[in-house]
Amino acid sequence: MAVLGGSVFLQQVPQSLPCSSQHARRFNEKRIRSSVFVSSIINNGSLGDVSKRRWLPVVYCSFEQNKMKNDRWDGLAYDTSDDQQDITRGKGMVDSVFQGAVGMGTQTAVMSSYDYISSAQRMYAYDDSTSDGFYIAPAFMDKLVLHIAKNFMDLPKIKVPLILGVWGGKGQGKSFQCELVFAKLGINPIMMSAGELESGNAGEPAKLIRQRYREASDIIKKGKMCALFINDLDAGAGRMGGTTQYTVNNQMVNATLMNIADNPTNVQLPGQYNKVENPRVPIIVTGNDFSTLYAPLIRDGRMEKFYWAPTRDDLIGICRGIFRADNAHLNAIAKLVDMFAGQSIDFFGALRARAYDDEVRNWISNVGVENIGKKLINSKEGPPAFKKPLMTMDKLVEYGQMLIQEQENVKRVQLADKYLKEAALGDANADAINQGTFFGK
Repeated sequence: MAVLGGSVFLQQVPQSLPCSSQHARRFNEKRIRSSVFVSSIINNGSLGDVSKRRWLPVVYCSFEQNKMKNDRWDGLAYDTSDDQQDITRGKGMVDSVFQGAVGMGTQTAVMSSYDYISSAQRMYAYDDSTSDGFYIAPAFMDKLVLHIAKNFMDLPKIKVPLILGVWGGKGQGKSFQCELVFAKLGINPIMMSAGELESGNAGEPAKLIRQRYREASDIIKKGKMCALFINDLDAGAGRMGGTTQYTVNNQMVNATLMNIADNPTNVQLPGQYNKVENPRVPIIVTGNDFSTLYAPLIRDGRMEKFYWAPTRDDLIGICRGIFRADNAHLNAIAKLVDMFAGQSIDFFGALRARAYDDEVRNWISNVGVENIGKKLINSKEGPPAFKKPLMTMDKLVEYGQMLIQEQENVKRVQLADKYLKEAALGDANADAINQGTFFGK
């Protein structure tokens, strides 16, 4: 037996000992008596030359370790099970009260980091060079930024409307202008569309609105600006004439938006009744005709309305962004806007898209109709590349006239009315037979 640095080592100790509780108890008693004996030797100074001693570590079987191996309740303190596997084993066998339904993530054995990323949050990849190339109307920018800023301020004794309704004609760039403003402000909004405002289950759209609102609220709570952006609200919650079916979900959507507008900091999820304050989230909705919405929803205290009608300068600025890759001159763009006055913004986008028709048509004739699928899907050569077509004023005017003629045919033919009256195919077919062209004179 020897002592080094306050640690006790025993010589000639067996390297393996039986691990029964009786042997472990006896061995621990020997260790206690040995330690008392060593302390008496140290006090008397009769240890001898420590440097010549051979040191062997003490190997013993702990009674506590042996007890833990035989204890039937040791799992309560030391849980080595895989919770994710346990959850998967209970899939479909546990009531949804205790375990989330399929699709909520709790049924997945291994969850990736992408499961925690919102599927409704819109992430903008505009950098400064890209976003500066697009035109943001000053009136639109002013209204949207003012509404968002006021909702994040604490103004004394002033009730700020929570919802901003941007409405106007079709194809006027309402949604795209909103996205440009969001990108300018550094906001990644939570998105909803009109298709999510109806469901086969009663109450699901209203629940989804609350979930998306709380999702945006959590982002604000983390220190980043956010907003709830609902596209085409009137298409999902409005009434388009007497033949439109008014469902329970339409009522619930209107009532939920009204309730959130009245209590923006107390929005609870279904089944949760404890009052928990949440940050205020500005809501921006777009639509074509807000007169189809429930009147109490669009009253001034709840919704601030903004009718978007781009001016001539706005049209020219937006068209400069559309034709910016073609290096179009400002005077040519202004002439094009004046020539097709009264057309929406998406008309000019479709006008530019028509310029590639000739290039694609030539590619199809070279490749062959029967080989299009092989060249476009999983092709080793990659997608086809085209040279930038030459944008001449004559070509653009020609394509513009073709688009207008298609618009006029939609108004003129009225096949649905014809089918109700007689077995006729409309005036357009007579034009095609008599004149060899579908477009009427």
